[in-house]
Amino acid sequence: MDSSAWQKSSYSGSSNACVEVRTVSGMVELRESDEGHLVLRTPPNTFAAFLQAIKAGEFNHHV
Repeated sequence: MDSSAWQKSSYSGSSNACVEVRTVSGMVELRESDEGHLVLRTPPNTFAAFLQAIKAGEFNHHV
């Protein structure tokens, strides 16, 4: 099983309240650092589409 360590978002700075990401067995996993027991698991292509949508501003109306 391929696995990597959790990586913290660079936007989090020194804060402990951040989003973390890693890959496990060809999937991408996401979690909120202060809720580490809750993990979202998705295929890489779905995660890439999600990131592209964020960059394109598709979720700005939620802010």
